[in-house]
Amino acid sequence: MSSKGAGSGAEASGALRVGVIGAGVMGSNHARVLAGLPDISLVGVVDPLPAHRTRLMELANCRTFAGLGELFSEGVDAVTVAAPTHLHHQIALACIARHIHVLVEKPIASTVAEGEEIVAAARRAGVTLMVGHVERFNPAVAAIKQAIAGEDILSIAITRVGPFPPRMSNVGVVIDLAVHDIDLIRWFTESDIVEVQPQLSSAVAEREDIALLQFRTASGVLAHINTNWLTPFKARNVTVATRGKYVMGDLLTRQVTECFGFKPDGSYSMRHLPVGHDEPLRAELISFLHAVRSGTVPAVTGDEGVASLEVATRCLEAPARPAAAAPARKGPRRVVG
Repeated sequence: MSSKGAGSGAEASGALRVGVIGAGVMGSNHARVLAGLPDISLVGVVDPLPAHRTRLMELANCRTFAGLGELFSEGVDAVTVAAPTHLHHQIALACIARHIHVLVEKPIASTVAEGEEIVAAARRAGVTLMVGHVERFNPAVAAIKQAIAGEDILSIAITRVGPFPPRMSNVGVVIDLAVHDIDLIRWFTESDIVEVQPQLSSAVAEREDIALLQFRTASGVLAHINTNWLTPFKARNVTVATRGKYVMGDLLTRQVTECFGFKPDGSYSMRHLPVGHDEPLRAELISFLHAVRSGTVPAVTGDEGVASLEVATRCLEAPARPAAAAPARKGPRRVVG
């Protein structure tokens, strides 16, 4: 197989030839994982920066290329795109035009229109397109999803906070962090988000570095995301309330606890749920490559990636609604006696 013709399911036999586009932190991890997978030939990694290419050669012991054309000349069946977001559209379309299967890191593109164009191009070409919402492959998230299956979900609260990232970005916390959790809310509830109520602030960065986001899904679930770049440590916590149970998950320590059996006297039972140990990125890439080989629908479709980006964009575009002027109130009366 090569970039000159890769049809769905055609790669069922033989090693898949895979390339990575982007040799930053995420792209380096893609290359590391792919280099260790069976029945995969890591053709090489593309990055315009010589320092990035040198580091990748040492890390993954693979070839590197300065431009896409060099990678295409070698022949590839599939690529993962871990370049800066503003390049996703251009790179994805170039790969799809050559009938190369594509996994593109979240967010799928800089704008909803660009994301929709990528999805339409992949559909016309008949190639697999998957979006890298890697948090779905976190074993703790999978345990939460299993625990709430079939439950009547009432509310979801997610906290994703940490220090200001060392790498400067052209996006704020909504696109960089909250889009993970927007995707999780849609995945947990299996319902579209129909209402957004964002509160955003820029405390130390040019773009928003604090976001408190509230949502309502079409199924009536209320959801809340608290995210910022102002916390001195990382925290990733999810709580889900249903009519029958309350599930708490720490996505970093991968501990998931379930409260259930609520009694009229306020008592209840609690148990820790079993959680796997898979590396989320490895599980994600294996899932993508399986979809390529089998021609089946990928775990996170392009349409799902666009839907989460659309909600995130709405959070950034929603006009701030100042609170109505409150009447002057007297202080509490002093009670004597």
